[in-house]
Amino acid sequence: MAQLTEAGVITGTADKDYNLIWFTETCLSNALRLETYIEDARRAGDEEAAAFFARAQTSSIRGAEEAKSLLRNRLVA
Repeated sequence: MAQLTEAGVITGTADKDYNLIWFTETCLSNALRLETYIEDARRAGDEEAAAFFARAQTSSIRGAEEAKSLLRNRLVA
């Protein structure tokens, strides 16, 4: 089955820009969700899971920051 390729025709935004915007939003949303998971794990007394979720949250935030930097450079130019 062929996959539909959206190259900005439908959204009016070129793939590379749209993909960075999507990735940034997804990382930030994930960081927020992980905060809940961290709190849940701590309430349950599971520091191992809390630490795991905290590391994942840090990675999500780092990914969002890197994507924002790429977007900044591309959208200003």
